[in-house]
Amino acid sequence: MRRYLFFVNQPYSYSILRPLQEEIRRRGGEAAWFVAGCTAEPLGPDERHLKTVKEVMEFNADATFVPGDWVPYFFPGIKVEVFHGMARNKRGHNSEAESDHYRIRGWFDLYCTHAETDTAKFQQLAELHQHFAVAHTGWPKLDSLLQKQVQGPRARGQGELPVVFYASTFSRSVTSAPALVEKIAELASSGRWKFIVTLHPKMEASVVEQYRSLAGENLRFVESDEDLLPILPQADVMLCDTSSIMFEFMFLDRPVVTFRTKMPGPYLIDVDNVRDVEPALEKALKYPGELMDETRKLCDELHSFRDGHSSGRVLDAVDDFLVNKQAGLRRKPLNLLRKVKVRRRLRRELKKQSVSSQ
Repeated sequence: MRRYLFFVNQPYSYSILRPLQEEIRRRGGEAAWFVAGCTAEPLGPDERHLKTVKEVMEFNADATFVPGDWVPYFFPGIKVEVFHGMARNKRGHNSEAESDHYRIRGWFDLYCTHAETDTAKFQQLAELHQHFAVAHTGWPKLDSLLQKQVQGPRARGQGELPVVFYASTFSRSVTSAPALVEKIAELASSGRWKFIVTLHPKMEASVVEQYRSLAGENLRFVESDEDLLPILPQADVMLCDTSSIMFEFMFLDRPVVTFRTKMPGPYLIDVDNVRDVEPALEKALKYPGELMDETRKLCDELHSFRDGHSSGRVLDAVDDFLVNKQAGLRRKPLNLLRKVKVRRRLRRELKKQSVSSQ
């Protein structure tokens, strides 16, 4: 029986890792959670929570799954990167290959990739560095969404208002939240639309409070630590900026409108002016054929699988690595300075978490 650890540093990690936990349990394995830097409140009574480094060491996992870009290197077992989003250029680099998605920091033994393009890129990096392996598995987070088979237009009753899911990332250079708060308030109060709104956990508190205060009959505010995947199918269209959640929504085969996105393309209706937001939403509700064709094409590029069984492939890849591939790799670089920084960061995150829970 294998043991697996989930390393959580952001609230969005829960929805990424829970499909893995479900598959681990189905196979008779054991899973535990270690949370550093964010709330552990989403954990249920049936989920094992390791609260100290000592408990982690005693649990002695075979593998630690990480949706982020760092992990305590001294934790037992191999470190497996499963990513917090799909491979897209969110920061406006000259090319996708230059984005942080492909930055090798020296922490991970196995990268579990989502599509042919990112797999090929990581394979090239693996041949260059020779201290990690790559497996084309798909993304566990999409399992529950794909298994429900809710793709296509949402069935709306007669007179039922269309629902917009609005999500925004936090970085000041790409977020649309401050610019759109008045427009979203206007549209929600107009009686023409309903909104579901969520914001990145790192969003400025004052902006979060502005949106939270809009909650009412036609606007539901969803806190950042809630699981968004069961909520996404409740919307007809998404309004976004440069948040990677737009790509998750596209797997519902539904349209996305963006405001000044850094990831433009024919798979989006992008607008630069606030006054153009509502006309763009109205256009999206008509499901333009060319737009939806491009959306499906992009989804094929981002994620190779539609069967909802990526978690199983990830666990199979871990088994294959432990049995067949681990011995053939070089030792990871010493990274002494980075290791010092990781220890400091872990202490800081645990201290912050302790203060917030008091």
